[in-house]
Amino acid sequence: QVQLVESGGGLVQPGGSLRLSCAASGSISSTNILGWFRQAPEKQRELVAVAWRAGGTTYADSVKGRFTISRDNAKNTVYLQMNRAEPEDTAVYYCTARSTWSADGYWGQGTQVTVSS
Repeated sequence: QVQLVESGGGLVQPGGSLRLSCAASGSISSTNILGWFRQAPEKQRELVAVAWRAGGTTYADSVKGRFTISRDNAKNTVYLQMNRAEPEDTAVYYCTARSTWSADGYWGQGTQVTVSS
């Protein structure tokens, strides 16, 4: 069992920065992969970025070069640093955890990010 608690969402201006945090508790083996998805109104949930415990990362093309995912394995926490935010980044951001890419995952409750002037 894994519990995920997200924080850091809010309102940010276009071009601004925001950092999301997700603290995981429970089975360490189930947090081999920590990542972020997002879902805009009337849109499907999409992958934003994922990070493996060993250090590998991957990003959606839409955020590559602007967002950075990082992990603090001692705290079992994953972060999403959002830079040069765009209105298209507006969505509910969900933290996810899983042992492998194809394994059943755990999800946080989501945190709203709004990019608007």
